[in-house]
Amino acid sequence: MTTRNFRFLTSGESHGKCLTAIIEGVPAGIRIKPEIINEDLARRQIGYGRGERMQIEKDSVEIKSGIRLGKTTGAPICLEIKNKDFSNWEEVMNPLNYEYPTEEMLRKIEERSFTRVRPGHADYAGAVKYNLKDLRDVLERSSARKTAIEVAVGSVAKQILKEFGIMGFSHVIQIGDVKLDFYPKTYTLIKEKAEKSPLRCSDDLTTDRMINAINKATQDGDTLGGKFEVIFGNLPIGLGSYVHWDTMLDGKIAQAVMSIPGVKAVEVGAGVDAAHLTGSQMHDELFVDKNKNIYRQTNNAGGIEGGMTNGETLIIKGTMKAIPTMKKTKATVDLKDMTPAVAHFERSDTCAVPACAVVAEARVAIVLVDELLSKIGGDSLVEMKAHYGI
Repeated sequence: MTTRNFRFLTSGESHGKCLTAIIEGVPAGIRIKPEIINEDLARRQIGYGRGERMQIEKDSVEIKSGIRLGKTTGAPICLEIKNKDFSNWEEVMNPLNYEYPTEEMLRKIEERSFTRVRPGHADYAGAVKYNLKDLRDVLERSSARKTAIEVAVGSVAKQILKEFGIMGFSHVIQIGDVKLDFYPKTYTLIKEKAEKSPLRCSDDLTTDRMINAINKATQDGDTLGGKFEVIFGNLPIGLGSYVHWDTMLDGKIAQAVMSIPGVKAVEVGAGVDAAHLTGSQMHDELFVDKNKNIYRQTNNAGGIEGGMTNGETLIIKGTMKAIPTMKKTKATVDLKDMTPAVAHFERSDTCAVPACAVVAEARVAIVLVDELLSKIGGDSLVEMKAHYGI
């Protein structure tokens, strides 16, 4: 039996020609539908408060290799998303050296270069780390634009998980100071209402209040952050391990979600509210029904105990900071001459929390499918399902 590991690498810049990903470790015989990947890409792009870039890009994936006649072959999978905006940046982002640049080319490159650090971005640390003079070189790769190809990878992961009845979704529970206080009774209803909401929020009145908050921030030239929740159900017991610190599932998920641009906090289950709960309130009691099946009446653990799935629904929360690029000016330094300056402004969203939720959903799916493949092994879907007992 071969133990598979789902891993991937991505490349590409915000205004470059394309974003690409190579996925390794996907067993053979799994049907992957590009239309489902494109649906997930569209989910990442929608959301009230998004900026001009979303009006330019209509992301769609092209499968370059690793899938034949709709099914995986066991070979590495290559995905590509073309940047439509590249046509406006072709000379500036050209990977080739201009030995004899024209004055027009030099002018365009100079116009798109900048040295005024944007507070809250990777600009300053990136410039120092890589000895870069033009902050455009930092912006292009540190940009959240690269999350588009990560959503495509996550969509592949979700299609694999679905073969085993494992399903997940995401929804927004806070924008600025506006919090979701009313939850529909079932996860199915939460998902259905969230998918129809312009802010991925499951309550219409809360959505309206969030929209008002975003409108106010836009008028003020400001931005808003918020909070989202990722939920996956029907997970087998024992994904992850307590054996070593770096094998614990909650740690792996926390790293995956925390490394999304803009995310500043990750919670599992009760999360930060655990600080207010006594031991008797916090820990989920176990009961057994007449068929000798174990169940619980609460899920403060969020589906993870001791770094492993415990059979309950996985609940992950993430907090995204307000986007640091904004029309409202911020004080900074111009690295060209080390003088006080006003931060460089690149077009920006007012709020991207709904998009961040979709990215987090993809990142969690990637961690889960890697753990599932490691646990059950198999070089083909048939073999995997035999090991899984279905």
